[in-house]
This record gives sequence, C-alpha cells and structure tokens, in this order.
Amino acid sequence: MMASRGMGAIRPSKMPTGVKKQRRDNTDFTEYAKGGKVSWIKDAIKTPGALHKQLGVKAGEKIPAGKLAKAAKSSGKLGQRARLAKTLQGFKK
Repeated sequence: MMASRGMGAIRPSKMPTGVKKQRRDNTDFTEYAKGGKVSWIKDAIKTPGALHKQLGVKAGEKIPAGKLAKAAKSSGKLGQRARLAKTLQGFKK
C-alpha cells in the first residue's frame, strides 16, 4: 500500500490490518475494519483533573468559559487539554 503522493511507502507496522477474503468469482480482496475506536475518550483522559490544576481552578468547580477559550489558544499540553475539554462539552446532553 502506498501513501499519498510523494510520501513513499508506509512502514509495515503502520499498515492497517485486514482480513483476506475471496469473492464468488475467485478474486481476492482485503476487507478492512469500518469506523474508529469506540472508546477513544477513555484513552484520551489520562490524568483527570490536570486541566483544573493547570488553570488554578479548584476541583469540582466549573472552569469559566473565557479562561477555557484562552487556554485553548495556547500551545503544549495546556492547549491540548483545553481543546479536548471544549470538544467534550459538545457531547453533553
């Protein structure tokens, strides 16, 4: 499998895994899994409460929207955590 233009071949460890199958007309094809990992949120939150600690907000209190928006624009782990928090806000019912 080749990557998109100019990137060269993909390393075997990064290749998607699939199941080899055969059609009725005896031609082979590879069937790949559909969709992404379902429980990505559980894996994304490694240290609960880290964003509160970095922003100086007590645990259990709500982070102010302005503070969260400002933190989301910053770089590094603080920005990553703030952007994830903004993404997860949209998941609430």
